[in-house]
Amino acid sequence: MVSIKPSHLDLWVGAKMIEEFMGIEKPFFNIVFFLKKNLKTTSWVTNIAINPHTGLILCQISKEFFFNFSLLYINNLSVCLFLLAIIGRLVDCLETKIFKIMATLGVNIDHIANVRQARKTVQPDPVQFAFLAELGGADSITVHLREDRRHIQDRDVFLLKETIKTKLNLEMAATEEMLEIAKKTLPDYVTLVPEKREEVTTEGGLDVKSNMQYLKNFVGNLKDSNIEVSAFIDPISEQINYSKEIGFDFIELHTGKYSELSGTEQYKELQRIIESTHLANDLGLVVNAGHGLNYNNVKKIASINNMNELNIGHSIVARALAIGLEKSVREMKSLITSN
Repeated sequence: MVSIKPSHLDLWVGAKMIEEFMGIEKPFFNIVFFLKKNLKTTSWVTNIAINPHTGLILCQISKEFFFNFSLLYINNLSVCLFLLAIIGRLVDCLETKIFKIMATLGVNIDHIANVRQARKTVQPDPVQFAFLAELGGADSITVHLREDRRHIQDRDVFLLKETIKTKLNLEMAATEEMLEIAKKTLPDYVTLVPEKREEVTTEGGLDVKSNMQYLKNFVGNLKDSNIEVSAFIDPISEQINYSKEIGFDFIELHTGKYSELSGTEQYKELQRIIESTHLANDLGLVVNAGHGLNYNNVKKIASINNMNELNIGHSIVARALAIGLEKSVREMKSLITSN
């Protein structure tokens, strides 16, 4: 298997023509373009396969609302190569934002559990509300299983994994107890977050630099169970670089400061998030973002190129008190995808 960038496709086509002209034949080529760096975790990737002997091209750009090419049987190899060049240009268009991939929406349902735990009863059940979030268009469900179990409980995590139709993002501290729970639950991915008992909500990002060796081993343990791992970090280049070195698949950029600021200061923080996103993409990391995002400030974050997913909870649940969860999720999803 050969991995190349879309912009290199023309060079490959030229080399292939020379090979054909000189009589150097290879029975089967498989070219894969990793358009968002990671095949397992991204929502779209281009696969092209060509067989010079049969003139068979298989091209598939898989994304729910993008393209799905069928098999093309062509007798002439030159035509095959010409079509590959056209496909390469199409892929270049995708990378240069002629077509834009919209960020997805992860809905955090911790605050549903907060209401339940206020009375130590069984209602409202966050698992039931996860279904409503999915009906509203949620692309994933996020829960934070805290050490003190102040809102989400172990049973919630296990039931969500068994019942939701989208993806489960388990936020947790990097402790041995949580590692064992993750390995038993097998969420779609884990987001490692800092955790303090006295905090009301997560305050600031994880300091991956100061815990580098421990986190390397911890992330490796999760990956051994085929769990993808994200780091919830501040938009700081040093933290991003160390996240890559540790072996994280994703990062989630902390947008709390952006959400609290306004005017010129908010604009500066937005630029910092944009630059951090670009740096992470260049390193091969998938970028999510979250914390404090609401119906008034989400669009600028959602419009950042190559932003993969936004994780939002409090503002959606707050609005749901007035209009219902399904509708509040649908409104947020519309804001994110209307850029």
